Amino acid sequence: MTWLGHIDELTWPTTPDEAMAIQDELRPKVETTTRAQEFRTIAGLDCAYADTGAVAAAAVVVLAQTLETVDSAVAHGFSEFPYYPGLLAFRELPTTMQVLERLSTAPDLLVCDAQGLAHPRRLGLACHIGVLTGVPTIGVAKSVWGDYLEPGPERGARTDVTIDGEVVGSALRTRAGVKPVFVSVGHRIDLDTACAQVLALTPRYRLPETTRRADALCRAALRTAGTVVNGA
Repeated sequence: MTWLGHIDELTWPTTPDEAMAIQDELRPKVETTTRAQEFRTIAGLDCAYADTGAVAAAAVVVLAQTLETVDSAVAHGFSEFPYYPGLLAFRELPTTMQVLERLSTAPDLLVCDAQGLAHPRRLGLACHIGVLTGVPTIGVAKSVWGDYLEPGPERGARTDVTIDGEVVGSALRTRAGVKPVFVSVGHRIDLDTACAQVLALTPRYRLPETTRRADALCRAALRTAGTVVNGA
């Protein structure tokens, strides 16, 4: 048994209505405050798809505060749940939970290449994973649900992302003059702390090192398996 334990008891929906009912059940469990702790190990999560559109691989890479890689894992899987807007989590979660179970290092923080609260139902993949694992989680996305004003051109500039007038995240400039990323709370962290963590993870590039390395690991796993990648 790993730090996460077994996930055999988890069940997965087969219809959009079942998936939305699960989101409704989990949404009140999301915590938007930071618990008193130091994030010594930070894990990045990413998924890649086969040319059929099914999840082909999930990868997780754990970094120390120095950004040194200290652990990683890969899982291959297949999702029969179709793509529906706002329900992407249910395609990626089964394989993602499998790959988390393979870690030997218990991360203090999870960073997802996905939305958290910046989601039409306020429960993106980052929220869902955070509630299931109990680990503080951040969503860092390359695109955005909602409205925002362009932040200033300097690194660290940020503006609110809103949906129906509610602040659900931040457009954060991680490199001067480069497109912002979109940060939102997943679970057990506040938005200011989440943005500070993302800046610490982006010393050179637009995307966090966690996302970059998990993406690279996914691609390598797919090449090894001889799988054709679609939108990895």
